[in-house]
Order: sequence, then C-alpha cells, then structure tokens
Amino acid sequence: MMYIAFHPLYAHPLPEGHRFPMLKYELIPEQLLYEGLITEADLFSPERVDEEIVLLSHDAAYWTQLRDLTLPYKEQRRVGFPLSAQLIERELRIAQGTINGALHARQFGIAFNVAGGTHHAGSGWGEGFCLLNDQAIAANYLLDRKLAERILIIDLDVHQGNGTAEIMADEPRVFTFSMHGEKNFPFRKEQSDLDVGLDDGLGDAQYLEILGIHLPALIMKHQPDFVFYLSGVDVLASDKLGKLSLSREGCRERDRMVLQCCKDHDLPVQVSMGGGYSPAIKDIVDAHCNTFKLGLDLFGDEAYAADR
Repeated sequence: MMYIAFHPLYAHPLPEGHRFPMLKYELIPEQLLYEGLITEADLFSPERVDEEIVLLSHDAAYWTQLRDLTLPYKEQRRVGFPLSAQLIERELRIAQGTINGALHARQFGIAFNVAGGTHHAGSGWGEGFCLLNDQAIAANYLLDRKLAERILIIDLDVHQGNGTAEIMADEPRVFTFSMHGEKNFPFRKEQSDLDVGLDDGLGDAQYLEILGIHLPALIMKHQPDFVFYLSGVDVLASDKLGKLSLSREGCRERDRMVLQCCKDHDLPVQVSMGGGYSPAIKDIVDAHCNTFKLGLDLFGDEAYAADR
C-alpha cells in the first residue's frame, strides 16, 4: 500500500480570494484516484504534530505566537496568509504527514505528502506561504529518535529553501541542497550546504545537465541514509511565479533522476509537493501527478507491500 498524506484542510484553509493555489491539493488525489493509480486506502489523514516535535526546529517564542494567534501583523504580511486557527492546524497536520511519510518510507522506500515543502519557514519566522517547515521538522524528528544518521534534503523548487537552510545551518548530519532561480524570491538568500543558482529562462537540457552533475556527487560525498525531496513544479515555463523554462517532460525527467538515484542507492525518500502556480490548474495537477506516477513505477512493489 502506498502512503500519501492528505487532509481536507490542505485545500480549504483560506478566505475566498486566496484559494486558487490551494485547489491542487484537492485535485491531485482526485486525479490519481480517477486514473486508478491509487485507492482510498492509500490516502492517510495525518493528525496534528505534537508541540515538542515542532520545537525541535522552531523557536519557542515564534511557535507561541503562532499557537496563540498573536503573530504581529507585519510578520503575517511576510507569510502572505491571514493568520487563523484553521491555518495553524493545517500546518501542524502537514508536518505530521511528512513525519508519517518518512516513517513509512524507511520501511517501504517512498512516501508522499500532497502538500508540504514549506521551505521558507525558518526557525523563528514564516514567509512565502510557509509557517512551519515540514521537512525540517521531519528530519529533526528522525535524528532525535535515532532513526537516521545522515540526511540529504533535495530542494528543487524554483525558490531557494531559505528556511530549511537556516534551520539546518549548524546540523552536520543534514546536508541541504537547493537548486533554484538565482534572481527569484527570496531575495535575501540563506546559505544551504550547496546552493546552485540558475539563470532566468533556463530550459530542460541545461537544467538536467546541471542536476546530473551535482546529484550523484552529493550522494557519494554525503552518504545519506535518508532523503527528503521537495518536488515543486514552479520550474515550469508556464509558472507565473517562476522564471525558469522547463517543459512538463523536463520536469518529469527531473523527478525521474532524483527518484531513480534514491532507488539505485537503496535510499528511502519522502516527497513533499512544494510550489506550482501556473495559470491553468490542469498544468499544475498533471505535473505533480507525474511525480506520484514515477514513484509508483519505481517503488511500486515495495510501496504496495505495506500494511495499513
């Protein structure tokens, strides 16, 4: 059985004017179900992550402001969403979904979170639609529970994973790799263990060549025993917030390279979806669904051996 974290709150936490980017969280599982690639039994609804686990990655003062809905207005504007109890619950469930997925992947190879990839959230701030950093939280959970010794975070969203880089800056057991648009948000970058800034308009051939140079070398150098992959599809040429020019086929090949590398090196991988802001929702959903399909193709035998 495949593990795919999904909760209805993923899709509907916001006032009407903010909902379009959230539609994909509802449509992705619907599309996978429609195509017969998964069943309802493959969808798992995560609970709220415990406060003590949040505090492995986020400052107590910041978390208290989120929990009590007292985050200053200026900081709420930085996030881009109006703060609400429902939004905080959404973030807590996303984080727990990524933790649950990591635990599943340790046994069966791969797991997905329909949401997640909240990589702009730092230890003491929220930014760019991100309040709590799901993959940093899950990575610190694995380390704290001694379930992993060396973790690689592969962030291929079009935007730098600045929050992840900041949270993990002094954690030698976690290697952060961000390959992103150099001139895109966030305009104040943090320092990942490896940052690869890309020129505007970069297309499939150059992008895949650069990834092909760095990815195998990182696996060999860092020798991880667990991988988190942020598979944002805002690298597409159609994306209104991205500045790269990948085709849907190029984006799919990017995912294949990452997941095949994990498979070849027997590395469990948790995948969070990250960004995607093309004007046509179909383009976003199709690109994200390709990531799931590749995971099913490459890890299907192991993934479907899981008991619920």
